[in-house]
Amino acid sequence: MEMSQYLEVFIEESKEHLQACNEQLLELEKNPEDLKIVNDIFRSAHTLKGMSATMGYEDLASLTHQMENVLDAIRNQKIKVNSEILDVVFLSVDDLEAMVESIAGGGDGKRDVSSVVEKLKLIEQGKSPAGALAAAETAVAIAEPPQFSAAKSSYDDFELTVIEQSNEQGFHAYEITVQLREDCLLKAARVFMVFEVLETTGEVIKSSPSADQLEEEQFDHEFTVTIVTKESIDDIQKKVMKVSEVEKADVHAISVEELKKQAADVEDSTQSTVVEDTPVLAEVVDIAPPATQKDDKKAPVKQSGNKTIRVNIERLDILMNLFEELVIDRGRLEQISRDLNNQELQETVEHMSRISGDLQNIILNMRMVPVETVFNRFPRMVRQLARDLNKKINLQIIGAETELDRTVIDEIGDPLVHLIRNALDHGVETPEERKAKGKNEEGNVVLKAFHSGNHVFIEIDDDGAGISRDKVLAKALKNGIITEQAGAAMTDKQVFELIFASGFSTADKISDVSGRGVGLDVVKNTIESLGGSVTIDSKLGQGSTFSIQLPLTLSIISVMLVEIQKEKFAVPLSSIIETAIVKESDILNAHNQKVIDFRGKVVPLLFLKDIFEVPVSEQGDEFYSVVIVRKGDKMAGLVVDSFIGQQEVVLKSLGSYLSNVFAISGATILGDGQVALIVDCNALIK
Repeated sequence: MEMSQYLEVFIEESKEHLQACNEQLLELEKNPEDLKIVNDIFRSAHTLKGMSATMGYEDLASLTHQMENVLDAIRNQKIKVNSEILDVVFLSVDDLEAMVESIAGGGDGKRDVSSVVEKLKLIEQGKSPAGALAAAETAVAIAEPPQFSAAKSSYDDFELTVIEQSNEQGFHAYEITVQLREDCLLKAARVFMVFEVLETTGEVIKSSPSADQLEEEQFDHEFTVTIVTKESIDDIQKKVMKVSEVEKADVHAISVEELKKQAADVEDSTQSTVVEDTPVLAEVVDIAPPATQKDDKKAPVKQSGNKTIRVNIERLDILMNLFEELVIDRGRLEQISRDLNNQELQETVEHMSRISGDLQNIILNMRMVPVETVFNRFPRMVRQLARDLNKKINLQIIGAETELDRTVIDEIGDPLVHLIRNALDHGVETPEERKAKGKNEEGNVVLKAFHSGNHVFIEIDDDGAGISRDKVLAKALKNGIITEQAGAAMTDKQVFELIFASGFSTADKISDVSGRGVGLDVVKNTIESLGGSVTIDSKLGQGSTFSIQLPLTLSIISVMLVEIQKEKFAVPLSSIIETAIVKESDILNAHNQKVIDFRGKVVPLLFLKDIFEVPVSEQGDEFYSVVIVRKGDKMAGLVVDSFIGQQEVVLKSLGSYLSNVFAISGATILGDGQVALIVDCNALIK
């Protein structure tokens, strides 16, 4: 079978299963007695193993199999969960992630995992990786291979559904109890031959003991297999008995009603075991040809519900680029329509504008991804860092469902990693220090995301030591970043923002976690390159908050078009509070700066003609057109000649040659073909 067509799906689903393992393992550490969590982890690992084996990645499948054995021992209460055991399981997941990344990068997925496999085997045998587990940590010694009788197997809800639907489609479900001869030497080989025979007659949906245990000969001489088939009991029995060294094969039909009753009786008893080892359960529809019954009520439920499709992000990028060109042409058509003043043309253009507006929303929403895709890597990272730093940390994630454009999501991961590492290393104190200060031994780090207007805010908040103004100033003076006079005049917030200067670090000693004098300047540069900003708020002894403001999307933005002489500029609507006409007599002077009184607040005026050096003919204006913009809690009034109106424009980069132009974030092509520069309000407000 040609597997390359399934590779992308395999990689995506493998990543999802590994992420699920990571999340559930962290949950298990908090609730070590909850066997439901163990079952969830086991299912993810089991599915991953089946997929890997099917795709031919044997190293991946064998490591997952070994991890599965440990999970099986935990859920059967042969081993008690502790942090030491989970450390090894986490290491296994790390190796599995590295293998999947290797496959995604075009590699073969091979990796030396002998060390972690050895540790997993020791745990499975009731020993810790460092030696034997303490007696108290081992609930039950690993017993001899279990003895299995020919009693009916128990089935989970999914298996019952498979059996029920196959019955409705004309298939029979049978349990076959196979007994091998007492002198059979190669039991696993005979089991394989029996499975091969059964798979030619139908689909194997379960075995007891599990396929893993059968493979390792962890059974006496008897095992039970459940299949769905259209063949008769006699035919199946004859085929199985042809396998050498099979002494007996009892076949009996399964009653769905009996199984449901049996399942209801044991619902509150011991945990059921997922034992199938073949990938046939991935799709119920594989059991039979498409349903052709006249009675619609008997058709599989599978046809209802939401349908999704995986789309390569590159295709969405191409779609977005094409739509950006359409937006430019839409603006041009609107301009021509206004100039010609033809009613039919105007109606058509208006209709096209509405349709393209809806299309724009759909395309932008298709590109939106929950920040959860970035956030979900942090709980595991925080756990490991806390152990490395000998600190107790409680990470709380709020608003993971908040959505951001995929292009922003791809870039924001690394800055967040550094800020969280910084909070753990420099922010939160050791348990001893916290106790001495009268704090709880466990430090809190809150990662929060929320929407506000056309922006998404991400905050990293810790209740640690906070930032020392004096310490930051001393370091900044030593590094020659500021003068002593300038430092004395700075507010606390301005001092805190000095830590974003290149090569700045307040760490007393360099660690592998953060510091090294680099990092936060890169964080700031990355965020600002995305059209965002980062601010710091801190109280000494109480903690710090890093707040990141990001645009929802980077490509199409709503702007207010303004004019200065014959040049047009675009001010993003997300930065605008309102527009105003100000009398010259209302303009005041304060500290050599022209200001206005705007709703009781003193707002400085910035004359864009001076900032952008637009050549103007000298004339005294009685009235000024002002755009009131804000950055956080700071405001400014941008003085322009006139307002043109609101418009949606495509943000285009100025290119690498013009990357350092002050207060200009890009350009756009207007409907009449003119280029309008887009004003970066964040750069104008200091």
